[in-house]
Amino acid sequence: MPALLAQYETRRDAFSYAPGEGLPPAGIDLAPLAEQVIADPEKDPREAAPFRSSYHRKRFALRQELTGLSELAYLNGILIAHLRKRTWPEQAPALFVRLWADHAAHLIEQLDARWLVSAITTFGDHGTTATQRSTGLALSTLFGAMKLYESERLYSGHTPDQPFTLEGKARAKLPLEMDSYALTSGGLDVNLIARLWQEAAGDATVAPLAHRLLTLLIEDDRTVLRRLMTMRQRKTRREAAQKTGSNIAPAPARAAKLTPETLRWGLVSTIKAPLLQIARFAAHHIEMGAHALHLHLDEPDAKAAAFLTRHPNIRVIQCDEAYWQATGRRRMEEHQRRQAYNATRTLRESGESLDWLGHIDVDEFLISERPIAETLAAVGPANVIARIPPAEALAVETGTPIHFKLTHKQAGVKKAELQEVYPTFGMHLYGGFLSHTSGKVFARTGIPDTRLGIHTMKFGGADTTNRIKPPGLFLAHFHAPSWDHFRRHLDFRKTKGSYRPRSDRPELGQAELLSFLAEEEGELGLHTFFEEVCADTPALRERLAARGMLLTHDFDLDGAVTRVFGAGP
Repeated sequence: MPALLAQYETRRDAFSYAPGEGLPPAGIDLAPLAEQVIADPEKDPREAAPFRSSYHRKRFALRQELTGLSELAYLNGILIAHLRKRTWPEQAPALFVRLWADHAAHLIEQLDARWLVSAITTFGDHGTTATQRSTGLALSTLFGAMKLYESERLYSGHTPDQPFTLEGKARAKLPLEMDSYALTSGGLDVNLIARLWQEAAGDATVAPLAHRLLTLLIEDDRTVLRRLMTMRQRKTRREAAQKTGSNIAPAPARAAKLTPETLRWGLVSTIKAPLLQIARFAAHHIEMGAHALHLHLDEPDAKAAAFLTRHPNIRVIQCDEAYWQATGRRRMEEHQRRQAYNATRTLRESGESLDWLGHIDVDEFLISERPIAETLAAVGPANVIARIPPAEALAVETGTPIHFKLTHKQAGVKKAELQEVYPTFGMHLYGGFLSHTSGKVFARTGIPDTRLGIHTMKFGGADTTNRIKPPGLFLAHFHAPSWDHFRRHLDFRKTKGSYRPRSDRPELGQAELLSFLAEEEGELGLHTFFEEVCADTPALRERLAARGMLLTHDFDLDGAVTRVFGAGP
């Protein structure tokens, strides 16, 4: 403790002042300051360097940070700076409390959350009533602890708005012999916030500030409170689903009346790709009969939007800063979460305009033995998900692949036969696929409490179980259509994409396998792997065809672009 206290005192030396500098008197008229706007101090020779004192340096820094806000915002900042020191001008505590007593609404509107936390911390040290000091100290401790654990949590690889999964909880005792928080029945979060709220309500000066901070805390979707709430809901729904053995989402009433002529279907995709690739994707599915394509450009591109929206069935959403601000959310770091968010939002917005919405990527193309509207109309009203199994393209040196492989499971082949199809690597890859084997889905629209993810739709926080796989519908996946494409995308896919390690399968996994090959055998090892597993060779096609694992489809993607858009981009 002596060392800790010494460190605490290190930066608490009082400000020095040049002649004429200092805080305003305790009785200053504060009202005019609310109307005065802080100008950029760099443009004022009286404010700019060289600095005459530590007070002048701090004043400059604060006014630079708060430029454009009111002089009351600056006064709040400079008072806080003084009151953090070991000594301060006599009028500082009373002036700080008076500032908040008379102008709390103005300051709350002007200041961001960081400054509000600084203000409540100052009440903990310098409040003039017991309630001001107890509220300030309690909230200061709460927010300080939050900063510590939220910072440490970033090392888990999870962003603040990303709850942990229910699996993998460590079996360990908490510090100080604490009992673990009970996820479904615990009340610590409610008790904590409620007590702080009631304590603050006992003082009219500190209450607006404290209540504003607590409101921000419970409304922010990046806190432990929101994460625990989400985990609680998931666990409750999972337990309910486990009791019944199913999680059936109710189909809309109109589902039973749909016909191939009346059914409307569309696709949603979050895309980061060259315009020509997007145009091929869009044109193919327009020709397949899509009534709407909702294309979210992960990297905004005005030229691409202008070209694509030539067709009335194509809607382009530019996922720029304005888009994410309008959603009320920050742009998620992981692209998979941006995909799921955009898909879910589109699903909820399409309840009146579409009957089915599919979520696929720009390198995935639907193949169907009959019109898709006819295929989806044949899905009974009891099912709300139509699964689309994947067919992974066999790589070619030039042009568009026409041969695709299926997993052993789709073909009804025993897993052991994979070693005959892929002699060296078959037992290390699930289904012999480099990419996903789950496929994608069409989901019925108009169902409440649903979320459309990358591979399925959740209802009430759990996977929807009333689903079906319609015959004759496949997803042609151009995952690695050439050696060059495979090699260019390898590093990203190992760390952030589809090759990331998975804990739910016993296979070595793509990331580990490919890293091992690269380390042990270099490019030769990677190329040997690619030739056996991915390349379109007569020998591989023969082994696949013999087991019903080969699908052939000849795409005319550039022709589709010409027919749909009139000319290529």
